Amino acid sequence: MPDKSSLETRFARAKFRGWHRGTREADYMIGGFFDRYHGGWGETELVWFETLLDEEDVDIMAWALKTQDVPEHMAGPQMELMMRLDYVEIPR
Repeated sequence: MPDKSSLETRFARAKFRGWHRGTREADYMIGGFFDRYHGGWGETELVWFETLLDEEDVDIMAWALKTQDVPEHMAGPQMELMMRLDYVEIPR
């Protein structure tokens, strides 16, 4: 089991990586997903998100928008939440 400071560092890194993807659309989708749901995450969910962050933005967005099949290693409850897209808030 990771120590608390290590876990906090990983969450901080995941947040940064989620919000700094390179396109505004990906930032809102991936960073917004992190902001909405990370509060209830443990190690398992964080590992899933860290794995997601290693994927290409176009693939992540296609999975969330249901225009491309989700690969088995990314499928599950967290991807189902991501596919709802109810967490995306676009500032004006």
